[in-house]
Amino acid sequence: MRNPIESDTTGANSEEPLPEGSLLAALDLGSNSFHLLIGRLEHGEIKPIHSQAEKVQLGAGLSGRKLSSAAIERGLGCLKQFAQLLQSIEPSRIRVVGTHALRRARNRREFTIPAEQILGVPVDVVYGREEARLVYLGVAHALADDSRSRLVVDIGGGSTEFIIGRRFEPTRLESLQMGCVSYAHTYFGKGKISKRRFNNAFQQALIETSHIRGHFNAEHWSEAVGSSGTLQAIETIIKLNGWSHDGIDKRSLERLRKSLMKYKHADDIPWAGLNDKRRSVIAAGVAIALAIFTGLDIEKMRTSKGALREGVVYDLVGRLRHEDVRERSITAILARYQADQTASESVSTMVTRLAMSVRKHWQLRDRDVELLVWAARCHAIGVAISQKHYHRHSAYLLENSDLAGFSQGEQEMLAALVNGQRGKLRQSELGSMRQKHGENIAKLLVIMRIAVVLKWAEDARDAKITASTATLNLCFPREWQERHPLTTKELFLVSNAARKLGVQLQLT
Repeated sequence: MRNPIESDTTGANSEEPLPEGSLLAALDLGSNSFHLLIGRLEHGEIKPIHSQAEKVQLGAGLSGRKLSSAAIERGLGCLKQFAQLLQSIEPSRIRVVGTHALRRARNRREFTIPAEQILGVPVDVVYGREEARLVYLGVAHALADDSRSRLVVDIGGGSTEFIIGRRFEPTRLESLQMGCVSYAHTYFGKGKISKRRFNNAFQQALIETSHIRGHFNAEHWSEAVGSSGTLQAIETIIKLNGWSHDGIDKRSLERLRKSLMKYKHADDIPWAGLNDKRRSVIAAGVAIALAIFTGLDIEKMRTSKGALREGVVYDLVGRLRHEDVRERSITAILARYQADQTASESVSTMVTRLAMSVRKHWQLRDRDVELLVWAARCHAIGVAISQKHYHRHSAYLLENSDLAGFSQGEQEMLAALVNGQRGKLRQSELGSMRQKHGENIAKLLVIMRIAVVLKWAEDARDAKITASTATLNLCFPREWQERHPLTTKELFLVSNAARKLGVQLQLT
């Protein structure tokens, strides 16, 4: 199904393809560092014209799943610097992605709300497997386009992503809760190094890696590639110290470990190639890397400059050219749960018509309309579990499934729209939804409820739709109401719910 906003003839959502020479930007808000990439589109590829990384260590300020005020201030201070570099780029061509630290933080909105105000674009906090998909996309564009199966490993500040794929398609994705910042804090506090500390970190990483060994060991791929700053730093240190001349191997990692054991503090390490930004986390990075090599039977690994930020840019190019992986995810989940195609299309068609009729008056964004239409298509997938309370089951599936391309916030909003399609609306729940998803969520719920009620009335498209800032008027032919007494009654019930949502629904 074609996305309704593709018919919009303004900005990046027009029918015109993304023109050559367009500037695009990706901002990776990692647990250790924030990475900015600005690139120019040339012949279908992204040519980097500016990249910048700043050590923020957002993850180091995460305690009890809460970001400290100091960590938030460090992050926002960095974004204020980056914002100056983004002023010449259209907001629709910028994407900002948050990873492990923001995934974990219960108070992340204390960071994301001011961050969005600084940058002028949404901050998408992504799940671990979506992070893995984007990492693979970035790496795949940086490597030769051959048919070999490859394992890609990205050791981040708070999590490590593992991907197996061929060419540009990942076939298996996983994310483990181990990273160089979190391990540095847990096992190498205040920069202290010892054999006991290293072994504890190594053993824990080995245990974590054992959980995926069955699907990610050397039997399942022909080449291993590292994409993170941690693995690139390890490769640089190994080469400059003469322990290997080509990539990373297990023997050189062992030599690195033995050399590390000579020092009692990170500040004492004299290795060539070790910069101050990486110094405090290098011991944790070596422990995790050695555990991965041991646990997955990796003999040799090369590194790639392609990473999450490159993947985000290429994914953004696909969205702007209407090759959105999110559309594939929705199609797949509809097929998986054998959704009623007629009902799905009926609700999405009515949602589209209503949304396009009111979007100017209600100031709906493209993002709102996209998510609303996808929610409409998936409104009844929960019937596969049970007809009773199917909207709750549908919401659960949308929020907890791995939907490639969707951020954590987008999946939560899909779930909220589907869950709110029927049933009572409690003011406490509405307040929470508004706080999490913005004021427009209430108006989107009104549209969703109307469309669900009208899904079996095929001639409902004859209704005339008008709107103002806080009203929606549906005008039906008189004979229509006579032919659909039950639907008319349900619409009056929807009008009562609409009032709670701040919309006056008028039926004439």
